[in-house]
Amino acid sequence: MPQIPEKIHELTVGQLAARSGAAVSALHFYESKGLISSSRTSGNQRRYTRDTLRRVAFVRAAQRVGIPLATIRDALAELPEERTPTHEDWARLSEAWRSELDERIKQLNRLRDHLTDCIGCGCLSLDTCILSNPNDAFGERRAGSRLMVEQGGGREKGRSGGGAGR
Repeated sequence: MPQIPEKIHELTVGQLAARSGAAVSALHFYESKGLISSSRTSGNQRRYTRDTLRRVAFVRAAQRVGIPLATIRDALAELPEERTPTHEDWARLSEAWRSELDERIKQLNRLRDHLTDCIGCGCLSLDTCILSNPNDAFGERRAGSRLMVEQGGGREKGRSGGGAGR
């Protein structure tokens, strides 16, 4: 990993990419989403402060556990003067995200447990078909082995009695 001398206080996008492990395109994307910021030189080149390394590490760690970028951006915006996140910030934010992650884990476990029951069955109306019909939403509207797409006037697609192209 390339070392950056302590006397250098601003990093080029290439230096930031090399040190953070993030692709240059990812850094540009993070900047466009307001997760990191840069200043511009007189030649219009981006320069990042050294503390951007910690912000990028924070963003990537949060992404790895499934936190959406919008949520990460909101969390970073809450920090005073948009300072670099500390260990205490991470602990506080990760505790707040824990219940969201726990709920996603429960959903994934439920999907995994019902996966073999639902593949290819085509029911779309059984209570156990949580892959394509969570909570039997279609069964409350009508019975049947497949979902019919409704058109105006209450008619179902394919039952209009002939039309263009038939």
